[in-house]
Order: sequence, then structure tokens, then C-alpha cells
Amino acid sequence: MFSLQHAWTRRGVLAVLLLPLALPFAALSALRRQAYRRGWLRAVAVGVPVIVVGNITAGGSGKTPLVIWLVAWLRGQGFRPGVVSRGYGGSARGCVDVEDDSDPAVVGDEPALIRHKAGVPVVVGRDRVAAARTLLERHPGIDVIVSDDGLQHYRLRRDVELAVVDAASGLGNGWPLPAGPLREPPARLREVDAVVQVVRGAAPPRRLGARAAWRVDYRPGQAYRLRTPHEKRALRELPQRDWLAATGIGRPHGFFAMLDAQGLRYRPRAFADHHAFRPQDLPADGAVLMTEKDAVKCRAFAGPDWWAIELDVAPEAGFTRWLLARLKQQDAGARGPREEGHEEF
Repeated sequence: MFSLQHAWTRRGVLAVLLLPLALPFAALSALRRQAYRRGWLRAVAVGVPVIVVGNITAGGSGKTPLVIWLVAWLRGQGFRPGVVSRGYGGSARGCVDVEDDSDPAVVGDEPALIRHKAGVPVVVGRDRVAAARTLLERHPGIDVIVSDDGLQHYRLRRDVELAVVDAASGLGNGWPLPAGPLREPPARLREVDAVVQVVRGAAPPRRLGARAAWRVDYRPGQAYRLRTPHEKRALRELPQRDWLAATGIGRPHGFFAMLDAQGLRYRPRAFADHHAFRPQDLPADGAVLMTEKDAVKCRAFAGPDWWAIELDVAPEAGFTRWLLARLKQQDAGARGPREEGHEEF
């Protein structure tokens, strides 16, 4: 997967060879969008506002940390949020509650991380409508649902659409899957309520033509040993060791760039996105750095010197005011008129 994502950064030989396969995908995707727009297929409202946090590119845009931040912010505003997710990479069938001790191999690594960090009800299911209904039935106090991914799952009616774009990689070569990373055309960004650009380090935001756009900075937070997660320290306080930086995320270069910016010396090792880590993948007696998404899959067999690095999510001023205003426009079954955002980049 990592090599394919590398190919998606340019219109090279591999991308050109895959282009004939991309054309039918783009046509089917466009037909499906039109079916919902024209009312041939109907979206289903579930009775509470739904916020979709998704992307139009495959893998690694940074939506899950934004979901975790968003859930915490909603709770701070007095809402009672819950989360639905497809549970990509997990083996669960039907609609399954994610518990604190759920196996990421069953529910998926991202839902497991959301449950671990946010502490709110999370239900995984390929059918987002069924997952949302299950969430509300099992947790009747929920008054807003956050959908982790699902921008293309049009059957679930949504009240706010947030499309997440990684500022460093943007939209890649601009071609649809599998010749490029696009699930939907760039014009889709003009239809969502807002585009959220994730900025890591020095990568500048891009001009994407969105009618409402906001910047969110991802910065390294504290680090903790997987065996003692409540004992945290700043990255600068980590000792200089022969670190192995291992990760199984969509865009590993973002993680490595973060370590570079902190002046850490390490050996990089990138696994495929959603890699199911096993004890033999990493040295039990070694010094290992990883993301929290990877850490949820390694807690059961972590070595004594394996560390996870948190992410601090910092939206620009105005984003929360805009989002709160959008939520106040919504009711359980109707979508209010769009409010203008600002186009900063």
C-alpha cells in the first residue's frame, strides 16, 4: 500500500497503467452521487444531528485525530456525542459496540483508538444507518452522532460535512482510484460544509477552491510507555537512544517528519496502513516509538521501552464558532441553510 500511495503522488508509469481501471470507478461513483441528488435513492435521517468527518482521498488524511478532538469539544459544549465507524480492517459483522477492551482486530484500529481516547459510545458497522440506529438504541442519551469517515456513505443523512485534507499530500496526482487517491472528484470539496486542512510542521495549506475552509494544526504531544500509559513526558525529555520508529498508517512520512522536527534520531520502519502488528514485528527489548493508532494494537504484547506519541489538535480561531453556529441551525429532521465560512487559503 505504501508503494501505491507513493505512485499516487505523481502521474507516472504505474498511475498511467492503472488509469483504464480508474475510469469505470469514477463513472460509478458519479452515478451514485447523482442517484442521491435526484432522489432516485433516499438518504435516511436517524433523529439526531449527524456530523460526517471524512475525506475524498484514500487513507491517511488525519480524520481520526480530528474526530477525537471533535468529540471532546462537543462534550465541552454540553452535547452527548456518540461515534459510528465502518471499522475498517476489523472482522466484526453487523453492528458491534466498541468497548475499552475490544480487540482492534475485530472492531478496527481507529474505532478502538476513538473509544480509548474519547471515552464515548462507539458502534462499528458497514451500514452506517444501521450503526447509527444501534448507537441510539443502546445509548439513548446521545444527541449528536459523529461519523468517522462515511463522506461517500450517502444513505446516512448528514447535517454537517467536514472533508479532511492533508496539506502535505493534498489530492495527490488528482486521478481517481486506483490510478490516484481520489474517491470523488475535487469538485466535491465545493459541496461540503467545510474543508479542514491538516497541517503538520512546515507544510503550507493549499488552495482547494472550497467555499468554507479551516486550518487545523497537528503537533506532537506527550509520549508514554505502552505499559504505563498514565506516566507521560514531553518528547524533548525522551533519552537519546537507538530508537526504532515504526508505524502502520496511511502516510508514514508525516509521523517521521514530526520526529525529525523534534530532533529525535531514529531508524524508520513503515508498515502498510492498518497493519495488524504481531509480537515478532518489533524488538521486544528495543526502544520503539509509534503512533497511538498503532499502539492500540500493541498494548497486549508491548515491550518495556515501547512508547506512543500523542497528537495535539489545534484548530484555527473561528472554526469552533463556525461549527457551533452550524449545529444550532440543525434540528432532528431538517437541514438549515448553509452559512458562509471563510476561505483563508
